[in-house]
Amino acid sequence: MHLTSHTDYALRLLMMLALEPDRLHTIEEVATRYAISRNHLMKIVLTLVQAGFVDSVRGRGGGLRLAKPAAAITLGSVLRATEENFTLVECFDRQSNTCAVTSCCAVKGALHEALAAFMAVLDQRTLAQLCDSPARNSRMRQLLPYIPIAVEAPPRAARTRRRAD
Repeated sequence: MHLTSHTDYALRLLMMLALEPDRLHTIEEVATRYAISRNHLMKIVLTLVQAGFVDSVRGRGGGLRLAKPAAAITLGSVLRATEENFTLVECFDRQSNTCAVTSCCAVKGALHEALAAFMAVLDQRTLAQLCDSPARNSRMRQLLPYIPIAVEAPPRAARTRRRAD
């Protein structure tokens, strides 16, 4: 099984938000700290906001934060929200399946069982558990130093006055 970069980056973002819950994080900052595409991160944030994992605070001084406690976010729920499908083999998809032995093949059942076990383990793990080790958290902070991103204020539109002549 291979998870997409969308899920990988979503988990990284959520870990950062859980690691530093007392402040808002901008997309630009997260992209810089993880050295990932800002555009890709924007799509991930949209997915996580729609799934209810992240709150997005708009405006100057805004940013991202967890929408609920890290202990309430399971890895399984994040995977379900970020992965498009869990079609491990062709026969998992009834519309595109062309395998001649699907009706008697034991592989499909074994893979369904393995996928269910995989998800069951991830459903038992929370975001808080990923961030519960002071030593690991300290190391993550060293590897992801906070780099303040200068945000330039948008230029003010020139105001023109009309004179009443």
